[in-house]
Amino acid sequence: MSLLASVRARVVVDVDSMDPAVATAHVADGRFSDMTSNQAIANGESARPEQAAVLAQAIDTARKEGAGKSHDEIVQHAVDLFTVLLAKNVLPHLTGRVHAQTAPATAYDTAATIAHAARLVDLFAANGVPADRVCIKIPATPESLLACAALEKRGIRTLATTLFSVPQAIAAHQARCLYVAPYFNELPVHFEPAVWKPYADTAREHPMSPVILHIVATYRALDAKTLVMPASIVTAEEVLALVSLSPHHLTLSPAVLNKLAALPASPLPDALPLPTVPDAPPAYLESSAAPLRDALAADTETTRKLADALRIFSAQEAALKERIGAALARATDV
Repeated sequence: MSLLASVRARVVVDVDSMDPAVATAHVADGRFSDMTSNQAIANGESARPEQAAVLAQAIDTARKEGAGKSHDEIVQHAVDLFTVLLAKNVLPHLTGRVHAQTAPATAYDTAATIAHAARLVDLFAANGVPADRVCIKIPATPESLLACAALEKRGIRTLATTLFSVPQAIAAHQARCLYVAPYFNELPVHFEPAVWKPYADTAREHPMSPVILHIVATYRALDAKTLVMPASIVTAEEVLALVSLSPHHLTLSPAVLNKLAALPASPLPDALPLPTVPDAPPAYLESSAAPLRDALAADTETTRKLADALRIFSAQEAALKERIGAALARATDV
């Protein structure tokens, strides 16, 4: 057995990739539950020759369905279609759901987030993926968590992403999200490796470890149905540290999966004790989420990390739109 198999014996493992080859690479150690994604992953796939046919299909369909629409609307439709088609190709290799992330531009607009999430679910359905196999990733801003609450009432399952604090996680539970994805590392580490920092005892010294442990403890105290799925994980050592924090899921990149699969099985660390938490947390979504807005305003680190993540996702989406726009221009010239 591999270390990946050992980890799977303690937590559910998801694949943070939209490449079917990654989803099928480690089946000897078990199948993945969910496939997570975001604008950076979709943009990365758009540059791979293996996905050229999928990208061309999305662009061609968006162009044919674009009568009466603006150029920007056609490009956005192609982005959404490409995301859906990538996820559809991974779905047969999963036991759970595929995830798609709403546009970072709508993160502070409740109505726009609801509309984009619903549009993605409709596109999945139109392409043969039912709603019960889909989860929509939504940034954990006050406005977008209000959108999560509205979407959950409509039967659209959601994941609160770009999450760095306990108040965000409690608000996501209050919105009845299916998942929260606390980022273990802030997003820039994947684009600026020098930002990443090692720790001698990751489980106890990493700044996000007590946050995740507090989220797990709070959810248990509240008997919450929302599941904890840490994301933005860089090393095998971080995976082992996270196992000791007792999350429900871990979503892992191809590089981390390969590292775990190449290492022999070994005993995993014991679960760390959970902290004592308040019995009655604030109602963060009341008064149009004003309590959550106040909590974030007082938390400069979470505010910074959230802004950085949205900035990076916006840049990645812009790059994907530029590639699609160029392809549409070529098609028009022909």
